[in-house]
Amino acid sequence: MTKKQVAVIGLGRFGSSVARTLYQLGHDVLAVDKDEKAVQALVGQVTYPVKGDATDEASLKEMGISNFEAAIVAIGGDLQSSLLSTILLKRLGVPYLLARAENDLHGAALEKLGADNVVYPEGDMGVQVAHSLGYKNVLDYTVVGANYGVIKLKLPERYTGMTLEEAGLSLRSKTSIAALLIKRGNDVILMPDRVERIQADDIFVVAGKDEQLEKLQAGPEPTP
Repeated sequence: MTKKQVAVIGLGRFGSSVARTLYQLGHDVLAVDKDEKAVQALVGQVTYPVKGDATDEASLKEMGISNFEAAIVAIGGDLQSSLLSTILLKRLGVPYLLARAENDLHGAALEKLGADNVVYPEGDMGVQVAHSLGYKNVLDYTVVGANYGVIKLKLPERYTGMTLEEAGLSLRSKTSIAALLIKRGNDVILMPDRVERIQADDIFVVAGKDEQLEKLQAGPEPTP
């Protein structure tokens, strides 16, 4: 996964899990909360643990938030702080913003305020969110082991017309990535054959190492 600068706002159970996992994946992580204890709990586990108020524009500017590539608003029960933080982060130019919602109404408000993605965490979803951050067109991500996962996604258009073997997705290929399932319209193809050709609207379930899954998002390398 390409290294990113990511700010995590709100360090409850969900936010702390996201922040720690992003840091473990090699990202630069700014972890922000108004609670000193929550911040201290992440010392040594993120790049920059900071006590601060993400609802204060001057405070966010002082943190250099506009230089970050992504931000995650993980604030839980404080609806007002969640919405205000989202507004300020978008105003300050953060390119990608993922926000946590407590319910459908909260989620709809976050979307209207400019959140690029809204999640509704149940239990400990922080690890999944952190892994998914670097992937485009990913519909779902499941952690299988260290640096290994299973994703559900649509492949880039450049794969259309290629066989699974040509795309390096065959179960028999020597790569550390393989297509387990293809959903094509109402049909499901389990353990697809290596000569199966990729169609434009196919949805894949693919297993592999995180670094290989990221390469998959970039599309096949051009033929010399």
